[in-house]
Parts: sequence; C-alpha cells; structure tokens
Amino acid sequence: MTPRRILARYPCAVLMVVQLASILVYPFLDNRSLGRTLFSVVSVAAVALAVYAVRATPALTWVSLTLGAPLLVLTAVEAVHPVPWAVLASAVVHALFYGYTCYAMIRYMFADDHATVDEVWATGAAFTVLAWAFTYAYSAVQIVWPGSFTAGVDPEQPRSWMELLFLSVTTLTSTGLSDIVPLRAHARSVVMLEQIAGMLYLALVVARIGALLARRQRPPGGPSVS
Repeated sequence: MTPRRILARYPCAVLMVVQLASILVYPFLDNRSLGRTLFSVVSVAAVALAVYAVRATPALTWVSLTLGAPLLVLTAVEAVHPVPWAVLASAVVHALFYGYTCYAMIRYMFADDHATVDEVWATGAAFTVLAWAFTYAYSAVQIVWPGSFTAGVDPEQPRSWMELLFLSVTTLTSTGLSDIVPLRAHARSVVMLEQIAGMLYLALVVARIGALLARRQRPPGGPSVS
C-alpha cells in the first residue's frame, strides 16, 4: 500500500503517529532558533494532517479550513518573528483548531454502529489532539497572565512548550506528577477543565466500546439491550 493510500484510508492513524513522533523529536530542537523553526514546520504538517482527518469525517469542512488557514500563517509568523501578539494569536487559534478536531474525531467515532480500523485509531488521535489543544491554551494563559505556571527548575521563567505539553498529558491522563504547577487562578481553571475533559473522554470511549460489544453479542433478530 502506497503512502498516499495509507493517508487516504487511515488519516487518524497517520495524525496520531506524527504527533507521537513529534514528542520524541521536540527535545532535540527545543531552545534553539533553528530547532523552533523546524518544529514549526512539523506543526504545520500535523495541522495539514488534522485538516485532512476532519475532512474525512462527517464534521463540517469549512470550520476546519476557516481555522486552519490563519493557523498556518500565524505559525510561519511565529517562527520568523516571535513577538508576543503573534505567539498569543497562534496559541489561541491552535487551541481552537485542535479542540474542534477532537470534537470532529469523537463525532466520527460515534457516526455509525460499527468500528472501522481508522475509527479505532481515532480514539487515540482524539486523545492526543485534545492534549495539544490544552497545551496551546496553557501557552495563551501564561502570555496573558505571566507567572501562571512554575516548576522546580527556573521557577520564575515562562514554561516552554514541551513543559506545557508534559503538563497537559499528565493532567489529561490523571498522572499528576506535579513537577509543573499552576499558580494563578486562571491557570488552575484551565487545568481543572482539562481534568474534567479527560474523565469525560474516558467515559465516552468506555460507553462506545460497551455499546459495540453489546451489539456484537446480541443474537440476530433478538431483542435489543435496554
């Protein structure tokens, strides 16, 4: 199977693989001008894949394009000239875009009564996309309210994108390592929202799997399970 066919058939799988790979690549690029630029290119590629994944779902295409087009421009501006307004605007649009993509993938998973291979991958991709959305939300929070987050190393400095992604993933998975801590009220509010979102997402996935298993176990022509 060619890469083009793989992308066309499993867009959610490709998106998840790209995001997981970027987690491994980013530590080699962080805190370097060239590294940040290269990572911006990776982010643009991930955004393009996310747009493709949303387009392949029943979600409205125009919403993803409306958010995706300015996002690409802001990503380029942020990489070339990272002034505060550009970083803030990029973070807000990224958060909205990835949040919408997560919604679209959840809608994709619940669109029918059977699970395709790509819908199974969408379960994981929606989770990573949600973690990305809150990471960018944290980035916006610490720009608007400096000192929102602290850590054991350089506690007075703004947290890097990788640190905020680490906070997002540990919060969403309820790991709670607490080495990066929200200090201000607005930051704690967003963290609490992510904690609730993580629990709700787990409940949705469990409900989806339970419904599919009940449907498979139901005898043909038998009564429905109440």
